[in-house]
Amino acid sequence: MTTTEAGARHGYHHQKDEHLKRLRRIEGQIRGLQRMVEEDTYCIDVLTQVSASTKALQSFALQLLEEHLRHCVADAALKGGGEIDAKVDEATKAIGRLLRT
Repeated sequence: MTTTEAGARHGYHHQKDEHLKRLRRIEGQIRGLQRMVEEDTYCIDVLTQVSASTKALQSFALQLLEEHLRHCVADAALKGGGEIDAKVDEATKAIGRLLRT
């Protein structure tokens, strides 16, 4: 995991409130899944909700990745030097992790 310099802002900073709202909705979906299992809901209905929750997390991840590319990677490109290679490598590895899920 990489850290940033003190006081540096992440690419998602301007969307932070929206991201938190979105994550709370996803959290609610997961709690809904727990409730469905507790109530012995039909398997296919639970699986449908699992799929919706998974898609919501994937969508969130893609938005965060886009913000990282637009902010962090673009900023590194403007600064020049070896930092751009590190940021592109970091983004490539993140994309690889997303594709494995």
